[in-house]
Amino acid sequence: MDAAPTSSLAGLTPAAGQPALSAALSVVPTPEPVAPVQSLSDSRWFINRELSWLAFNERVLEEACDPAVPALERLKFLAIASSNLDEFFMIRVAGLKSQLSGHVEESGPDALSPGEQLQAISVRAHEMVGRQYRALLADVLPNLERAGFRLVGSQQLSPGAAAFVNEYFWREVFPVLTPIALDPGHPFPHLRNKTLNLAVRFAPAAPGARLRYGVVPVPSVLPRLVEIPNHGRCFVLLEDVISRHAAQLFPGMPIDGCWAFRVTRNWDLSIDEEEAEDLLVTIEREVRRRDRGSAVRLEIAAGAEQQMVDYLVRALKLGAPDVYRPDGPLNIPDLLPLLGRIEQKELHDEPFTPVVPPQLGDAERDLFRLIRERDVLLHHPYESFDPVVGFIEAAADDPAVLAIKMTLYRTGKDSPVVRALQRAAENGKQVTALVELKARMDEEANIVWARALEQAGVHVVYGLIGYKTHSKVALVVRREAGGLRRYVHLGTGNYNPVTARIYEDLSIFTARDDFGADATSLFNLLTGYSKPSCWKKFRVAPLGLKSAVIELIDREAQIAKDTGRGRIVAKMNSLQEPDVVKALYRASQAGVQIELMVRGICVLRPGIPGVSDRIKVISVVDRFLEHSRIWSFDAGGKREVYLSSADWMQRNFVRRVEIAFPVEDAAVKERIVDEVLATSLGDNVKARILRADGQYERVQPGTQGTPAAPLRSQERFMALARRVAAPEAQAAVASHDVFPSAQRRREPRRKKRMG
Repeated sequence: MDAAPTSSLAGLTPAAGQPALSAALSVVPTPEPVAPVQSLSDSRWFINRELSWLAFNERVLEEACDPAVPALERLKFLAIASSNLDEFFMIRVAGLKSQLSGHVEESGPDALSPGEQLQAISVRAHEMVGRQYRALLADVLPNLERAGFRLVGSQQLSPGAAAFVNEYFWREVFPVLTPIALDPGHPFPHLRNKTLNLAVRFAPAAPGARLRYGVVPVPSVLPRLVEIPNHGRCFVLLEDVISRHAAQLFPGMPIDGCWAFRVTRNWDLSIDEEEAEDLLVTIEREVRRRDRGSAVRLEIAAGAEQQMVDYLVRALKLGAPDVYRPDGPLNIPDLLPLLGRIEQKELHDEPFTPVVPPQLGDAERDLFRLIRERDVLLHHPYESFDPVVGFIEAAADDPAVLAIKMTLYRTGKDSPVVRALQRAAENGKQVTALVELKARMDEEANIVWARALEQAGVHVVYGLIGYKTHSKVALVVRREAGGLRRYVHLGTGNYNPVTARIYEDLSIFTARDDFGADATSLFNLLTGYSKPSCWKKFRVAPLGLKSAVIELIDREAQIAKDTGRGRIVAKMNSLQEPDVVKALYRASQAGVQIELMVRGICVLRPGIPGVSDRIKVISVVDRFLEHSRIWSFDAGGKREVYLSSADWMQRNFVRRVEIAFPVEDAAVKERIVDEVLATSLGDNVKARILRADGQYERVQPGTQGTPAAPLRSQERFMALARRVAAPEAQAAVASHDVFPSAQRRREPRRKKRMG
């Protein structure tokens, strides 16, 4: 089935002045390292996982501080860093606190105990929050003010603005508020996770009298940003509107101070799946309960008096290191609505629309024929996710399709994929959906989708007890002239058209028999108790994927020992599995050149003499989230390439159902290696390189094997996509259109055989 390149992005010549990058993956001998170190389990060779994650968030924050990034995009990066930190406290810090309270002293490969990790996290996180707010107040907001947007405090209002705020408070805000006095008759309320509140301190009734306090939850049902009409683009924060009227909320109680605060709670689910009679009902109940998790962090306005802070710390059962006092608006993501209200082009990134490859322009006729002829690769978000949605929609309406099976991890709101599955079931097809109810932060949405699919007649299952199903697989069974044929879509990212516009991922369509057989076996494993005796092409976690990865690395090491050449290039989100790290160290000692693109957590220390001399690790943080998982092994010149849903982490290998699969089509493999990997490795604008001490530094043009001219990999991928989308490029392949436009997909479909 090998054929010509399956996307017109492949084969394009480099832009003017841009050197070809395929040489970046060529295998060349390197000097012998120093004598190999014998013990690869030494804690000195491992970076702490939590501190590595904080280093990733610092790289996100670097983008927010980069003057070359437009101001509103810097605000977006500040919001991402803030949201990331929220989840880190809700899950990772909460877990460490639970270990500490349970007197668990077990340490990981880096030998740091839970207490030592919490101390180190506190130092780094406090520094990070300070840097966040310095960037917001000294850089981002002043830039937005110069563009006509102003965020003003309640004391800065003109008489006209003050009159509007007063009227707005009584009309829109006051009826929704619940002021709470705190005393023995009114105990401290259980404040929901991440909600905004006002802490109120009342003036003592007499000198030396006991201090009294109150709390006013800020309603999340109201907009956080209140625009003042007839004052340009002038906004005031909702909490400032409320605090301006605090005296009216507690009549007869003199107010001594009013400060915004926010509580972060343990958000992890605790579920005994073995004991659950109905997993959906159990998870639904636990999702409602988790708002009552223990507090792990207090954020309170920098100007809050210490007595108020101390009171909240006691009430929430926290310690001083758990208190963060940002000098600016709490919860920066609430400022993101500004992105849609400010239109100046210079404040935004240049717009980019994902491209539908020309030969996939109209699937109404023969999408299935195209997949039968050759494997089809898509590189998102540069190439549109529409063909993936169209594949499911076409299958739902094609009378020749008998069955559709699909895994759903994160689908987003108003999912066209889910609607297509519902329609397929209503059309009488056998439809099976594996809905992962335990997808963190998406549990509630997935519960809704699971019920909706069941009501439409879809067979809904929740996977294997004790495991998350993280693999991304869609299987379509179609009756054709020669009998039944299976069509498969496999990807590194979720079936979510919204995130597919901002996440970098790869996906493949194939009609290869062995891939169809493995996809069938995978769904039989997930829906029943059928464990296949062997897999034809897939490597599956928790059934041996980890050992398969280590075998591939060890094989490359043996080839390097035998021939003096070996090369591994791998791209992933995170690298944390200690046994895989040690396998990479062994390969480096054996002479294998290893280049890793790890966007997030990386516990491996590169460049240690005798341990990791030949390992280089880079991280690209840019406009789109680098999300694909790609492994390339030289394999003695044969070059094997794999795509996967799994990162090289313990949780992916042990607690999740994941797949990895080889890229069989020669043209697809060539494109992945020579375009995707080589361009990413050549980035010298948004790439950072990991040093042995765990710190990252920017890659400069002409260093680390990159071109002398600046190369921003994502920018180059967008440029390639735009060139393909140009009218002359589209016209050249117009006769091969096989995919409907988004507009046509919204129209009623004709029920006709396809292919």
